[in-house]
Amino acid sequence: MFAERRLRAALTALALSGLALTTLQGTAGAADAPTAPAPAKSSPVAGIEDTTARAFARTLAEPAWRKQVAAATLAGEDVDLLALTATSRTSSVRGLRSTLAGAETDVARARGLGREAPPLLRVSLAGPSASAAHLARTAPLVASAPSEDAEVVVAYDSAGRAHELDAAKAPDRPVYVVGVDGQTALDAGLKVIDKELAARGLTSPGINTSASASGFWTTRIKSISVADVKEPWFKGDAEMFGLVTGFGTDGKVRVDTVTMPYIDDEGTTYSPGQILVNWSNYKYNLADVVLMEDDGDTNYSSLAKALAAVLLTIADQGAYIPLVDAIIDAMPTSWWTDDPDYVDAFYTLARETTGTRTGASANARMTVERYFVSEL
Repeated sequence: MFAERRLRAALTALALSGLALTTLQGTAGAADAPTAPAPAKSSPVAGIEDTTARAFARTLAEPAWRKQVAAATLAGEDVDLLALTATSRTSSVRGLRSTLAGAETDVARARGLGREAPPLLRVSLAGPSASAAHLARTAPLVASAPSEDAEVVVAYDSAGRAHELDAAKAPDRPVYVVGVDGQTALDAGLKVIDKELAARGLTSPGINTSASASGFWTTRIKSISVADVKEPWFKGDAEMFGLVTGFGTDGKVRVDTVTMPYIDDEGTTYSPGQILVNWSNYKYNLADVVLMEDDGDTNYSSLAKALAAVLLTIADQGAYIPLVDAIIDAMPTSWWTDDPDYVDAFYTLARETTGTRTGASANARMTVERYFVSEL
């Protein structure tokens, strides 16, 4: 799973051992029709990543393209593959661009992001430091990021041959890693959720009588830390998001999504000053917060529909009802493996709540304060 700012550091830690290469098929002469081992993970997105990695590896047989890729990956932590191929005129790269276009469509469909999804496939360089000249002279292997329970990583050379890499050691040779930009996918996915929930009346706007004409009260995060971000160490930083729930001013259940791109590592305290709850949107002076982490295969359209199907059955009974359990119950069992992971929940935050709170699962700690947002 890819996310901004993190692939080189994260995937350098990825267990890919260059010295422990085990060629899984015959000689280079048989490379035109290699029999590759199955990808480490079997989700639709994983299959797309693996196919893309193999196609990308084959193009690295072309010297000028190798040099171009080396320069791009050394200049940035993760590189937009589709944009990178647009600058090359070699026939093999033009073929890769066509493959990528189809892969982008498939990824967007698998993630429930629709036709307007931004390009998501990226490539990053993992392993020890290498010069552009070295990378251009000897084409690195190309792998896709494995699942959290992977014991091996499948990588491809420029002849299309598959290699099985040791998943217990960091790479001691350069390895290109192909994957999906997780933070970009999450940002697009939360827009899908917001749109779907709004269409179901679960984020309908309203005017709370407690809101001042000159502004509104909010709960703001002063600091937050998570003991376990539910993201495997070799996948890099987390893609965290929050679901803020309560009853809207129209008496219906309301869900607001909050992206938390700054939460990268477990055991680290972050001080975002981020607004978590806008109290002018809620009928009661209480709201719940569910923290989740996207492991890479979330279909956001399906997630939104599952949430709506459960939450629309809950009626306002004239008093606040905690909604955390309803949200968790909305998640199909299959989604708890390499999909949105429950991180923690904070029940019954009030407008007056200040200070440090520990989540219900004792996995997250959050210090909040009251904050008044005034009109200009």
